[in-house]
Amino acid sequence: MEIFTEALEAHVNAVKLLPALSGQVEKASDALIQAFNKKNKVLLCGNGGSAADSQHIAAEFVGRFKLERRALPAIALSTDTSILTAIGNDYSIDRIFSRQIEALAQPGDIVIGLSTSGKSPNVVEAIKKAREFGCFSIGFLGGSGGSLKDIVDIPLVVPSNDTPRIQECHILLGHIICDIVERAFKDQ
Repeated sequence: MEIFTEALEAHVNAVKLLPALSGQVEKASDALIQAFNKKNKVLLCGNGGSAADSQHIAAEFVGRFKLERRALPAIALSTDTSILTAIGNDYSIDRIFSRQIEALAQPGDIVIGLSTSGKSPNVVEAIKKAREFGCFSIGFLGGSGGSLKDIVDIPLVVPSNDTPRIQECHILLGHIICDIVERAFKDQ
């Protein structure tokens, strides 16, 4: 029970820091609403648990969060093992997301990078490629935000160095953003 209590307290303490991000969450939600209204798509990327979170958020947009509405185009770039392994083998793991952005992104699309450290090289390369292609970018980050904080258009930095707590906050922020965005499309 001690581990349970410690984890729960750490989670609550991390969540208590999130209200400071409300302005950034509003900006990210507005950017997503505008992109979806213009028939643009969202491309999400991350490693490990952040890959799973990118898939989770993409599923909320394509399926639904809570309300009936039209499907919103979102793709998690961590799901196609043939693409990932081919790019990782032929180029490098640092290019597994940027190469997909090169293939799939159009100006006006949004690239969301998830990185608990803010330093994941393949997410950094993805955001750099997104800029080249005229995409807007959002970073779900942790700690100090790492190098990604300075290159994404909207950094959502969870001020913690505890990876599980950062990931828990990322999915909470993702759910809040999905809720806001979905309400904008509830009659469509």
